[in-house]
Amino acid sequence: MPRLLILIYLALAFAGQLSAQIVAFGASNVAGAGVEPQQAWPAQLEKLLKAQGYTVHIINAGINGDTTAGMLKRVDTAIPNGTKIVILDTGGGFYNDSRNNITREQGEKNFAAIKARIHARGIKIVREFSYRMSPKWKQPDQIHLTVEGHKELARLMVPFIIKALTQPNAPE
Repeated sequence: MPRLLILIYLALAFAGQLSAQIVAFGASNVAGAGVEPQQAWPAQLEKLLKAQGYTVHIINAGINGDTTAGMLKRVDTAIPNGTKIVILDTGGGFYNDSRNNITREQGEKNFAAIKARIHARGIKIVREFSYRMSPKWKQPDQIHLTVEGHKELARLMVPFIIKALTQPNAPE
C-alpha cells in the first residue's frame, strides 16, 4: 500500500510539470538584434516559464535580415524533430521582404507555406507580436526591441505559451 501512495504522490507532483522544446523562428527581433543573446525575448521567455515550473527549452532560430523567402527555405532544418511549439515572427520577415523586392503577395504565400509545413509536422504555432510593441520598447530605429522591450514581450507571451502547452487544441 505505501508503494501505491508514493506512486500517486509522484504522479500528482509531476502532473503540472510539462516538458517541451520550443523554437522561436523569425528575423531580427527573434535573433535579438542590438542586444545580447541572453537578453533577447526567447531567452527571457524560457527563464519566465521555468520560474513558473515548466521544463522548457527555447531554441532561438532568428536570423537578422531574414525574409519570408529565407524563412521558407530553412523552416524544415531550423525546427528540429521533437519541437512542440513554434513561436512564429510574422513582422520581421514582411519588413525585410519589402527591402528585398519581395512583394506582399509573395510574402503572404511564403508565410502560408511556412505555417503549412509546421502544422504538417503536428507542431503548434504561437504568433509573436513584437511589431505591435509600443515605440517606448524599441531602439532608436523603431524596429528592434530594447532590452526592456524584449523583457516586456517575453512577459506578454507567457500566457500564450502556457495555453499552447496545456490545452491540446489551443488555437494559434
